[in-house]
Amino acid sequence: MKVIVVGAGVVGTMHAWHAVERGHEVVHIEREAEARGASLRNFGQIWVSGRAGGEELDTALRARELWEGIGARVPELGFRAIGSLTPVRNALELAVAEAALARPDAAARGYKLLTAGEARAVNPALRGDFEAALWCERDAAVEPRLAQLALRKALLATGKYTFLPNREVRDVIAGGSGSSGVRDDHGDTHTGDAVVLCTGAWLSGLVREIAGPVPVRRVRLQMMQTEPLGEALTTSVADADSFRYYPAYASEALDSLQAAQPQDPTAAAHKMQLLMVQRLDGGLTIGDTHEYEHPFAFDTLEDPYEHLTRVVESFLGRPLPKIRRRWAGVYAQCTDTSRVVHRQRVDDGVWLVTGPGGRGMTCSPAIAEKTANELGW
Repeated sequence: MKVIVVGAGVVGTMHAWHAVERGHEVVHIEREAEARGASLRNFGQIWVSGRAGGEELDTALRARELWEGIGARVPELGFRAIGSLTPVRNALELAVAEAALARPDAAARGYKLLTAGEARAVNPALRGDFEAALWCERDAAVEPRLAQLALRKALLATGKYTFLPNREVRDVIAGGSGSSGVRDDHGDTHTGDAVVLCTGAWLSGLVREIAGPVPVRRVRLQMMQTEPLGEALTTSVADADSFRYYPAYASEALDSLQAAQPQDPTAAAHKMQLLMVQRLDGGLTIGDTHEYEHPFAFDTLEDPYEHLTRVVESFLGRPLPKIRRRWAGVYAQCTDTSRVVHRQRVDDGVWLVTGPGGRGMTCSPAIAEKTANELGW
């Protein structure tokens, strides 16, 4: 079988990976020289802890297993089974963590409540003031700026994979086995047995023409990265605002927190939470905001960065290193946020896979595996 994959972000690259793993030939087409979208502009977290129970958690846990296996074979992508800590500062936040521990799937996530001293033993960089921390053993990390490059290098070594950058797909050819394909803006036609469009937040143009309106929205975020910390941040770190954002933490305790402890005005205005991961070079990736209303701003705002800096410094008990980079990104999210991804057969032999939202880096290996299984690869 020959598979045409359009889009070289992490979702498209994982579809190419699974196709090659099953013995198929892949032609992988990307409209830029390298992917430049949400697949690079994220934390690199394999984030199990906050996922909704059921399909979303099952997908994340399967993806976590797949990432670990792929990471053992492709060490350049930087897989680390580091877990995460969410420090809590008061009784209201502690009650939400305790409610999470009472979930029937808490053990599958690797939840454990640690005292402040136990949390500092796990992550000595957390010298600030907090009462306890929710530990999630199943969380992990990869390097978002390196992952696609490392995976593509491994794919090229198989002899079954061709990468075609700087080509924008202008037309799709439907027809099923052996006759599906695409035409690019170089005038070339690429045919195979299946076409998988992994176009990320690119939802207009060709996607609208062939799929019509899809139940997917675009979400904008702001993030930043520091100079090296100078010591190891041995886990990823979240704050209690993540309780407000992630569905796993929904509970009466969360309702009480929301009512009695309003979110910081800046955080509320920008729908923020803290997530933080250390990169292999020692720098910290820190974010993020969420913007849902179009048209998106074209510039970044400083207030969210100042808020994140205050929160991080309160956990570290020290000044943050100099900020090296600031950026904005846009990702595609199903409008029904309980859905893991939008997977649509748009014509004979042609599928669209998009809309994983902030779960793209976490869940992409399992999303692609399910596509491969459903299409009978």
